[in-house]
Amino acid sequence: MLAIAGGKGGVGKTTTALGLSAALDTSVVAADADPDMPNLHALAGVDRDPTLTDLDGDEVEAVVQSHPDEPGVGVLPAPHIGDADSVDRSLTRLAASGRRVVVDCPAGAGPDAAAPLRTADATLLVSTLCAPALRDAAKTAAMARTLDAPPCGVVLTGTRSAPAPVADLLGCPVVASIPPADAPILADDGVRAAYRRLADDLGEDIS
Repeated sequence: MLAIAGGKGGVGKTTTALGLSAALDTSVVAADADPDMPNLHALAGVDRDPTLTDLDGDEVEAVVQSHPDEPGVGVLPAPHIGDADSVDRSLTRLAASGRRVVVDCPAGAGPDAAAPLRTADATLLVSTLCAPALRDAAKTAAMARTLDAPPCGVVLTGTRSAPAPVADLLGCPVVASIPPADAPILADDGVRAAYRRLADDLGEDIS
């Protein structure tokens, strides 16, 4: 299970979770673990329900929705706020299903952001190149290491560059730079190519 995490909202975590999932040459479940800002379902074009926490009562196949445009990508929308307490249990069940899983995590370094990292095998950090976002990403990186989901790299969004000091700050390599694009971002050829390169680099490491 790969956690897609970052210190701030709006840096491209959800876009990266879905873009990477679509680019992988295998079936994958993209799950949203952010009840406060649930937007994976909207970006993927699936219904708001059923959600991640419905795994408590059903098999994975009965709950996962198929992405309408990306064969092989299943989508699990975020829990509703009142169901957030069962995120840990649902992610544990999802991890035990044997499916490849990419999890869109809440921003920050609080308890909600920590929950998916307890289950994940590794973390892919996402940040823009602005200093506040990078500083917060460094806090997320430290939390991920503490929870045994060490960062395997950082994706920089809205840029074509990969400054060396970013890798030094976060303690992991810059594994992708996603170029700026107009909405819908994932329809842009340059963006899709960047996520395909990322998928080629990380594909075997996503369990």
